[in-house]
Amino acid sequence: MSVVAPKLTVERRLLREHALLIACDEVGRGALAGPVAVGAVLADPALSRRRVPEGLRDSKLIVESRRAAIAARARSWVPANAVGWSSAAEVDEVGIIRALGLAAVRAIEGLRSQGVDVDSALVILDGNHDYITPIARVGRGVTPIVKADRDCASASAASVIAKVERDAVMTTLHDEHPHYQWARNKGYASLEHRAAIDAHGLSGHHRASWSIASAPTLF
Repeated sequence: MSVVAPKLTVERRLLREHALLIACDEVGRGALAGPVAVGAVLADPALSRRRVPEGLRDSKLIVESRRAAIAARARSWVPANAVGWSSAAEVDEVGIIRALGLAAVRAIEGLRSQGVDVDSALVILDGNHDYITPIARVGRGVTPIVKADRDCASASAASVIAKVERDAVMTTLHDEHPHYQWARNKGYASLEHRAAIDAHGLSGHHRASWSIASAPTLF
């Protein structure tokens, strides 16, 4: 079955009522190691009239070998983009939901630093839970949309941009701790990652507060 490409239908509808949109999506939420990242992209009326870049999808639906090229297209397509981060230590300290909120607020502030009028924007957040507002009130509020990263092209762009940046971070961290094979598993619960934890214990980049032993194997 072919995967349906994301569209700008939702963005066009919301832009009738709001001057700007900011689409956000997270990556790394379920990983055992490494930071969590939230991508944020600006969607304005001009973007809503542009053709969606070829191959753009939710990052989970793009094969790894194609992600970097599609992320580059996404960056060129949107007027502005940023990625916000929350470290494994922060995840341990405040929990994953609050860490996601911190990363999202940092991404949105990254757009502000590029001159985006954040206060005029409605935030589209992939999922069914607003984890941003408990951290800070941003723009014109936050609208969670289930499967936004699949259906809304702006959220798909945020997803693939954040995914490529986080994967690059995990590949760099692999050089510090090659036995965990983060260049391949990106910190998720692969069999080889679990075996390395059993043999070497946890690194400073693992989310030590998590019940890692009972986490489901994802690869």
